[in-house]
Amino acid sequence: MRNEYETAVLSRILPSDAERVESHLMGQKLIDAVKEAAGVPAMITGSVARGTWVKGDKDIDVFMLFPPELSRDELQEKGLAAAYAVVEKFGGTSEEKYAEHPYLNAVIEGYDVDLVPCYNVASTAEMKCAVDRTPFHTRYLIDKIAPLKEDVLLLKQFCKGGGVYGSDHMTGGFSGYLCELLILHYGGFSNFMRAASKFRYGEVVDIEKYYPDKKAVRALFTDPLIVIDPTDKHRNVAAALTPTRFSEFMELARDYCEKPGACYFVPDAATTISKSEFTALLERRKTALYALSFKTPEYVADTVVPQLRKTMETIRSMLIKEEFQVHRSEVFMGPEHSIIIFELLVAELPNIIVREGPPVWNHTNADKFVEKYLHQEEFAGPWIFEDRYYTEVPRKYITAASLLEDRKKIFSGALGKHVRISMEEGYDVLCGSDIWSEEFSFSLSAYFARSSHAVRKMRQLCNE
Repeated sequence: MRNEYETAVLSRILPSDAERVESHLMGQKLIDAVKEAAGVPAMITGSVARGTWVKGDKDIDVFMLFPPELSRDELQEKGLAAAYAVVEKFGGTSEEKYAEHPYLNAVIEGYDVDLVPCYNVASTAEMKCAVDRTPFHTRYLIDKIAPLKEDVLLLKQFCKGGGVYGSDHMTGGFSGYLCELLILHYGGFSNFMRAASKFRYGEVVDIEKYYPDKKAVRALFTDPLIVIDPTDKHRNVAAALTPTRFSEFMELARDYCEKPGACYFVPDAATTISKSEFTALLERRKTALYALSFKTPEYVADTVVPQLRKTMETIRSMLIKEEFQVHRSEVFMGPEHSIIIFELLVAELPNIIVREGPPVWNHTNADKFVEKYLHQEEFAGPWIFEDRYYTEVPRKYITAASLLEDRKKIFSGALGKHVRISMEEGYDVLCGSDIWSEEFSFSLSAYFARSSHAVRKMRQLCNE
């Protein structure tokens, strides 16, 4: 039974019959074009094929099914050639992108079309690359999910409204396929929401019952939510879901079940921050904000973002090791530049640092320690506290900026491959209000306005 909010949402997001027919016809035209260009079958996958797309979305995924006898190089060569021929036939525009191998993202007659080459294998056990699995998802769900299409749309819109939709690395949320499997398993939107409000870390969904019990599943997977792929028992469909997004969704589900509202289905409006507002905010916080700015590597976000985060964690560890207190850190990827932000509680330290020595009873090492620092006159030490030697030595990095500007230090760490290459070409250390730019005004606004989506929904409900 739908409540008033869900009924209203469905009236807004359900595609019309005319839109469904139009998408179906466009899909068939693309399938025919692939067969004409490459002489191989093709199929439409994803939400358009399964009828679970939200009104206004014009994304079509076309998988070109090549014989498994082809080598990877041949698959790539023939696949891209066929994709370019299809785009040319319709007078579209295109751009090469890379997943496990290159594919073409195109705009054709107003549709955002992905033309993806894969192997036409008989089962997932015969897969030669990860994308070979995708057609099996559509074959598995196309009939099973038909009676639950509206429930899938509600869950997708709920996830979008809560900021947890999308399995890309920047979001780390729910994929469309994951939403469909959850609705299928729990039998509808309301049932799933009630269950999700009581989830615990390590929740298991095994639709095809591949494993004897949940303990067996948790022995293989350590993710917060484990949804065994019905087409491949060795894969967790929810692997991209981060612990943070999992927890945020549980909070959203719990609050929605207690007090439903239309706001849960509406994404938060993006806000921006001006340079003067940004400067005033920094003055109120009294923290020290630094950023490393460099050219964005020319790869897709799913490749670059994990590397940005790896780099951030490495440099964060460097700062903490040198006793600079990091309050928060974040990465922002822009089309031209990327920045890694560090907000510090302490950005400048005394000239001295205490160095711990060996125990007094460890005579050999103790003598070496004392001899090393015996003639130091600038600071105190060596001295004994309890059973160990200590001494004061000059600190190498007095300011956080001096560490961040030390290229030798920065590049000594484990940085993301493509991020390292970009930073080696040059990076800037920005501080305070100099970090602000029009390119990142939305990201910086979101950084300072940080709160869980459920908290923001609760505030909206309180103000209604």
